[in-house]
Amino acid sequence: MIGRLAGRILETTEEEVLIDVGGVGWVVRCGARTLSRLPAAGEAVVLRVETQWSESAGPRLYGFLDADDRAAFVLLQSVQGVGPKAALGVLDVLPPAALAEAVARDDKVQVGRASGVGPKLAQRILVELKGKPIGSAGFSIAGTGAAPTGPAPVSAAGEAVAALMGLGVAETQARRLVEQAAVALGPDASVSDLVRSGLKEMGR
Repeated sequence: MIGRLAGRILETTEEEVLIDVGGVGWVVRCGARTLSRLPAAGEAVVLRVETQWSESAGPRLYGFLDADDRAAFVLLQSVQGVGPKAALGVLDVLPPAALAEAVARDDKVQVGRASGVGPKLAQRILVELKGKPIGSAGFSIAGTGAAPTGPAPVSAAGEAVAALMGLGVAETQARRLVEQAAVALGPDASVSDLVRSGLKEMGR
């Protein structure tokens, strides 16, 4: 099972992105929110991937920029009647923390904004997700916020180092490049920002 891809974007469509990883082009289906946040064609990207299989379509990869989005995507499909398309639709309008808040408030209207989710399915999502941690960091749905109840996610710097190594950069050099980029870009820099800065420093 493929859980992560690090490479360069070749092209994007309304539903998918084509990523070059070591000369192999991977087609990854993404939600609209993820696609809107991807870097431009030719730039480096790291995607968390959920691999699914169906008899009619065979293997299909679903990609996310954040581990929490991927975990919430899997959790949503544990609800009866929610398939990949509906799960992506929910996450397009409600990122994991916002989804947790909607569940806590029993906000059927917010969940029902998602493409492919009617009132009955929205209500079922609220009922079946009640009391469950949403996202890999375990956003709390008992209160008002997004207090993590599970292990902290891997740092952006660590992800960026791994991505550069996946692109053929030696570990020592990758760590140095990421450290330099983190100093220049600040603590809120994303994985993609750090990777792009490192590659730019290398002249790639």
